[in-house]
Amino acid sequence: MSLRDLPANRHPLKVSFEFSPPKTAEAEEALWRAIRRLEPLAPAFVSVTYGAGGSTRDRTHATVKRIVDETTLSPAAHLTCVASPRCEIDEIVQRYWDAGVRHIVALRGDMPNMEGPYCPHPEGYASTPDLIAGIRHLAPFEVSVSAYPERHPDSQSLDHDIDLLKRKIDAGATRALTQFGFESDHVARFRDRAVDAGIKVPIVPGIIPTTNINGIARMATKAGASVPEWLLWLYEGLETESDTRKIVAAAVLAEQVTELRNRGFDQFHFYTLNQADLTYAACRILGLQPKKVSS
Repeated sequence: MSLRDLPANRHPLKVSFEFSPPKTAEAEEALWRAIRRLEPLAPAFVSVTYGAGGSTRDRTHATVKRIVDETTLSPAAHLTCVASPRCEIDEIVQRYWDAGVRHIVALRGDMPNMEGPYCPHPEGYASTPDLIAGIRHLAPFEVSVSAYPERHPDSQSLDHDIDLLKRKIDAGATRALTQFGFESDHVARFRDRAVDAGIKVPIVPGIIPTTNINGIARMATKAGASVPEWLLWLYEGLETESDTRKIVAAAVLAEQVTELRNRGFDQFHFYTLNQADLTYAACRILGLQPKKVSS
């Protein structure tokens, strides 16, 4: 990777950022510092996550509403169909529309407390395609969905994942955001299989900072993503060197995006972990220039 060559003869980098709703007043201050730091990079949208079983529903709504009211950003609210009746989900969707939100990230979701296999609510939406159809019936939202280049942990095969993704698109989804991963070839092969299956919406790679490599490895195990040996090796012996880990993480982010751009991707979704510096540094390395934000 040559820093000198990165910005040359390139189309502008298209990015989106993901945040999580805060659990404490201190976490809320940190979240808003991250949002304000990244706002000048003018992302296509920013998404706000939803806890297992809808456990952060009110905090997600409050965060999204504040983004609408106080920033220039376009928020996308995560919404799951697990553990809730259809009427309750429909009410949430309508509240988002009334609040000025025009984009939803529709997900199946995990069971409350991450316990047990997925089981649809008896009076709820049975699956993500059903949820998407319900959202689109209520209002003309833009709908993004998830995709898993290395297979969803609950799926029996990648072919099953591709088929499910196609059903999500047929129900009205307009974009697929992939689970984070670190091998660009996995993402490119998944994209190619999706195209072969007739999927024409953008497949947007998910990118995550790896400063806390042990935490990332635990997340990857639950999410069906692999952590390659070369990445673990980069962090060997850096357990007490937080500043060095940040430099390594920013370089990994920038290189990964560069590899994916060379494979034909032009949009990227950064899982920020509510920490702006690494995402901001990687975007600047990749030539994304901040814009003045009107107060």
